[in-house]
Amino acid sequence: MKKIVFILMVAQISCKQNSQAHPPVGGVLSQNDLSVSRERMKNLNTLERNQIQQWIGGQTEKFYPTKLNYWVNIEDYDKREKRQDNSLISYQYDLYDFDQIKIYEQSIERKEVKFGHFDELKAVEDALRYIRDGEVVTLLVPSSLAYGTYGDEKKIDNDVPLIIKLKAL
Repeated sequence: MKKIVFILMVAQISCKQNSQAHPPVGGVLSQNDLSVSRERMKNLNTLERNQIQQWIGGQTEKFYPTKLNYWVNIEDYDKREKRQDNSLISYQYDLYDFDQIKIYEQSIERKEVKFGHFDELKAVEDALRYIRDGEVVTLLVPSSLAYGTYGDEKKIDNDVPLIIKLKAL
């Protein structure tokens, strides 16, 4: 019994030492906190862009940068005619890490979604504006346009760039 009490006390003390202070929900961050956060995201984005460009250099397939800061395997992709708000689209996509390991067994699929009225990863939503029916495109996406600093709270950790294979159905 004494061992259990001792283990619980050690665990409680160690948890208290590693806890981080977070502003309350709805709390206000100082200008310094905002500057630190902005600088962190800028540095992370630069690092991820360099890593993605190095990865592209080792591939046989070509990838092209887009205006929104992700890459796609079709040249001049974001110069195509853009789908308008309120138009419908059905699509699916698979997520991979940069070791090309599929993250989820099942594809993420949406049917008859109306542009301007759905919430999707920023890069996916942007790429869907330019995709043609039946087309499959590969996106290389920095974490800021994927699941960002929080991850998806399931299998994707924070600050993870992704490969997204997107298909218009």
